[in-house]
Amino acid sequence: MSMNVSSSFTLLGFSDLSCSHYVLFAILLVIYLLTWISNLLLLTSITLSSDLDTPMYFLLGNLSLVDICFSTVTVPQLLQGLYHGRSSISFLCCFLQMYFFVSLGITENFLLSVMAFDRYLAICNPLRYTSMMNKSLCSVLVVGSWVTAALHSFLHTFSISRLTYCEDRLVHHFFCDMTSLIRLSCSSTALPELLIYTEGTLAIIIPFLFIMASYLFIAHAIVKLKSNEGRRKAFFSCSSHLIVVSLFYGTIIFIYFRPPTDYSPSYDRMVSLVYTVITPMLNPFIYSLRNQEVKDTLKKLICRNLYTVP
Repeated sequence: MSMNVSSSFTLLGFSDLSCSHYVLFAILLVIYLLTWISNLLLLTSITLSSDLDTPMYFLLGNLSLVDICFSTVTVPQLLQGLYHGRSSISFLCCFLQMYFFVSLGITENFLLSVMAFDRYLAICNPLRYTSMMNKSLCSVLVVGSWVTAALHSFLHTFSISRLTYCEDRLVHHFFCDMTSLIRLSCSSTALPELLIYTEGTLAIIIPFLFIMASYLFIAHAIVKLKSNEGRRKAFFSCSSHLIVVSLFYGTIIFIYFRPPTDYSPSYDRMVSLVYTVITPMLNPFIYSLRNQEVKDTLKKLICRNLYTVP
């Protein structure tokens, strides 16, 4: 049966969960609110404070913006599904959700590689860092990340939207995931699968390898430092980024880079919760709690607002 704009899918989400849906609803709602509050606080601090007017914090501000949008693409639909048991989503909304989900996910992927490049220049070429990582280059890299990710997402979304879907339009997920929709198709899925395993793989693996290569050079530079204090500061400046990279790529690799025979809807849903719900909440805490400059800026902003309140 061919799909049209008026057709719809049913997102099963966690309808088969044995525990109370309302308990999970309450937990995820709190996490979602924390995601907004923590990322907005970090984004506001970076925007308003002249002390944080550096390339590293400009990139971090973009990461916070991505995290807010990324969680908003999926979590409200997930909450609706938990409240009602399952949720229906139109053909158009489903593929719009897929488009923004893939686009924002790849944007974060690119931003993490740009942040690794920033740390590489700061530690391996400290004398040239200011001249090389200027606002112009930083802006070009960030805009390039957003635009490239948008084009990448359009390619995948368009190819999957052209498939023919059968009567059974039950999506065993809490959002319109590419692999879940491909499994519902009655027509040949050769093209979208080829795109996922070639272009899609390259879009993830190349930035990941770039990050790993950057940290090999960084590790080599840290080892060559004579001062223990210098080594500690250099490692500490990278540790937050390394934690975020581990969380992001660990879950992505588990979901999308494994044999099709290992497919399990329940495991996929649980792991997807990590990178769609948990990670966007944790990122600002990882960066702010481990960064004295951010903590000092937050304290100044809070104190300034308290003193200005009549």
